Amino acid sequence: MSRGAWVTIALAGVGAACGGGTSGSGQAASREPGVLGVETSVATVQPFSHVLSAIGTVTPRPDRFAALAPPGQTRVARIFVVAGQRVAKGDSLVEFERAPFDAVAQSAAAALANAERAYERAVRLVQAGVLAQKDSGQAAADLAAAQAAAVTARRAQQLATLRAPLNGVVTRMNAVLGASVDANQTMVEVADPRSLDIVFNVSPTEAGRIHDGDTVTVTSGEGSGGEALGPGVVTSIGAAVDSASRAVAVRARLTQPTRALRIGESVFGRIVTGVNPRAVVIPVVALVPEGDGYRVFVVDSTGIALARAVTIGGRTESQVEILSGVAAGETVVTTGAYGVQDSARIGGARR
Repeated sequence: MSRGAWVTIALAGVGAACGGGTSGSGQAASREPGVLGVETSVATVQPFSHVLSAIGTVTPRPDRFAALAPPGQTRVARIFVVAGQRVAKGDSLVEFERAPFDAVAQSAAAALANAERAYERAVRLVQAGVLAQKDSGQAAADLAAAQAAAVTARRAQQLATLRAPLNGVVTRMNAVLGASVDANQTMVEVADPRSLDIVFNVSPTEAGRIHDGDTVTVTSGEGSGGEALGPGVVTSIGAAVDSASRAVAVRARLTQPTRALRIGESVFGRIVTGVNPRAVVIPVVALVPEGDGYRVFVVDSTGIALARAVTIGGRTESQVEILSGVAAGETVVTTGAYGVQDSARIGGARR
């Protein structure tokens, strides 16, 4: 065989070897499985409720609650009720020693009688020209002061026995038989258990999103998994920030309670502050934190996952509102998104 023939055969072999390698590499690329074990979902357009969650406390309504105290320094003489007991308007609750208040009332009555006689005398003398008109005016001022003191003393006599100002339940009893007490020291509290509200403490920013009449769903405890207590409505939003908690009080009322509430009970509320009727919504598990924001992986028609920054609006435990970054109808990676790299091929994705 000539040397030219050997060269031809060698070149043909090299060409065949090269061609075979290229073909094998292309087949390997076409068989690349991509990222396995992920799930996807399609972004949809649907109404989305903006919900604000807050922990609240059951409290009596201001006009159906009373905190009663003695009219002055005294001693507890009798106790008629205990905490938890139902009472009717006018029922006796606590009685104090009456002697000090009776003495003050008698003294005030005597002072009033003297002031009335002095005023009558001053008027007669002014009319007779013996006294100046200003002396009559001073007597009138003294009479008015004596009248006010007499009224206060009589009221203290009445408050020597604390009585229920409304139909309700004794929610607190601080009186101890024989103990000395001071004025304005609360002895007993009474509330109407049928007139209760829920007070939520929220930040000033959150309070700005809430309006009178917003609907609220309430559950027991301090989480969303508690017993459903029924729907309600926001009745008022505080105009001031509490100096201690730096929170704003939002008061709500249940419209259809599933059971009786208890004063002091902790509840969890979900306040609907608005509804976007045509929101782009995806599962919340599709969000991947990135710096101060989020990104999602959008799967194109060839199965490639492309990372995109998104701007989110409201969110729930399962869904999130997308303001920008994903359009309705696009497919996003949900379960397994944390393990996906940008431009990765998604293999065997499930929806």
